[in-house]
Amino acid sequence: MAGEPPAAAGSGERWVAEPAAAGGLRAPVPGRCGYFVERKKRFCKMIPAQGRRFCGEHGHQEEENDRKRIPCPLDPKHTVYEDQLQKHLKKCNSREKPKPAYFVQDINAGLKDATEILDEQQLPISSLSKEELEDLIRKLKKASNGLKPILKDQTLSHQALQEALNDPKNGESAFKHLKQQVDGKHRKRDYIFERLQVDIQHLCLNKVPILEREKLPVVGIGKHLCGAATDLALRCLVESYATQYDERNEESSPKRFKSDKTDTAFNNSTDERSGKNVSENWKPVAGIVIALCCHHRCQWKHYVGREFFITVGLGPVEFNYFQRMTSWATCGMRETITEASTIDAKSEDQSSDTEEHDQVNNKIECGSDSLQGLLTVEERKQIGRLCKLLIDHGRIKYLQQRGYNAALQYYTDSTVSLENVLLTAVPSQSSVPQPTA
Repeated sequence: MAGEPPAAAGSGERWVAEPAAAGGLRAPVPGRCGYFVERKKRFCKMIPAQGRRFCGEHGHQEEENDRKRIPCPLDPKHTVYEDQLQKHLKKCNSREKPKPAYFVQDINAGLKDATEILDEQQLPISSLSKEELEDLIRKLKKASNGLKPILKDQTLSHQALQEALNDPKNGESAFKHLKQQVDGKHRKRDYIFERLQVDIQHLCLNKVPILEREKLPVVGIGKHLCGAATDLALRCLVESYATQYDERNEESSPKRFKSDKTDTAFNNSTDERSGKNVSENWKPVAGIVIALCCHHRCQWKHYVGREFFITVGLGPVEFNYFQRMTSWATCGMRETITEASTIDAKSEDQSSDTEEHDQVNNKIECGSDSLQGLLTVEERKQIGRLCKLLIDHGRIKYLQQRGYNAALQYYTDSTVSLENVLLTAVPSQSSVPQPTA
């Protein structure tokens, strides 16, 4: 009724007028914010303060003693009451925080003077003439000559996992549900979990307290290290950690010898510095496993395979085109994501992986008109896959030159994800220090 005060949160009454069709909802969820997010076609899911209609972020939608909300000067993506600005600035998550000990500016960034083509200098691929495009494709095929386009299928499974995933009680959220179960079980054991809140570009593993103190070998595992983040992670492990560790301990580490009484490949001895039993032949980085994706976000200045590109007669210009052409390999992802989104719309708990790739691929031009009919859809997909293979092979060469056995392999079926290639690396036998008589 007109003139009546707003209903209390949780009463089920409608807070605000909203579009007739709002994802099937005529009113916000009881106890949740009454602001309708037009971009997401749903109501905000944040919980407002008791007696309020809107959450703090959307509080400016209602009058409250003439209090005014303004964009936060540290991050305009959120707002704050003007009369509480100074208090907010002291605790805002976007404020500059003290740098941790393991923060070293640009330690994994690569060459600072590397030639980089700025976004505004990039020419659209569709603007290339037929001759220019054909020349680019010739260079691609020449550089990738000899590379195996068909990778080894290493898809793993387990009966217990399949039973859980096929259980109708789990529904579309099975993967996330299982992950949460695993994390919960780990927390109950005698393990140490620590989150390092730092950009990989500035992460110096040698200065992480537990690694510096315990002298532990590291296994690098990455999922969705989009584009350049993969290169930053590889450099962080192989150069920043492994190389510096070897240099630091080359003179201080005592020589160890295999015991004549053991048949094992490694002899356990006591590290005088930490009091821990360690293997005499261990490497600082014991292994690397990275699920590759989003090659179109690679950058020449961070790319670890620059030396490989140069040896095959390519440079930053070709790399800039090839990294964008990698998107052609996942042209079918848009249709797959659209279908999946239609199904998942019934569930509030959508996969974050799908949403991430959805945002990325919405910007990708995969239509035949973008190339004026010069290439068929299948030809573009083949070229896109070849571009990805070439970029990844540069990473393989980088790891091999630093004493690792590296490989590319499929870890899942393409029907599950078109980004289904895994990069793995372990120290090669020749790079492991051997005992001397």
